[in-house]
This record gives sequence, C-alpha cells and structure tokens, in this order.
Amino acid sequence: MKKQSFDNALKRLEEIVEQLESGQLSLEESLARFEEGVKISIFCQEELRKTDGKVSLLVKKLNGDMELLDFQA
Repeated sequence: MKKQSFDNALKRLEEIVEQLESGQLSLEESLARFEEGVKISIFCQEELRKTDGKVSLLVKKLNGDMELLDFQA
C-alpha cells in the first residue's frame, strides 16, 4: 500500500463500505474491495497505535495548577 494519510485512508474505507453495502458490485469486485478495506483497516489501526503514545492529557493537579502528562494506554 502506498504511503497515505490517516484521513485519506479513513475516507477510502468509508467509500468501500458504501460500495459493498450498495449490493451493486460483482462477487469479484466485492472480494477485491473487501481485501482493500482490510488492508486499509490494518493501516489505520497501526497509525492509531503509533499516535497513542503521543497523546497528551491536561490534568488538573490538586493545587489547581495544570500539568501536561503523556497519555499511555
């Protein structure tokens, strides 16, 4: 799969779902779209995992100050 952005991948995945739900594709086309969708889904999951460690949370400390903490799932 060529390098793409998460947003573009998600948009393409939504298009594939619409095509599959339409019932207008042949069996071969449906299988090809399904395979493409699975690959895109894996790409999106990997991108989310990569960014998971980069997410930061603002946490209000007991004394009222704000503290920036790294979010670790």
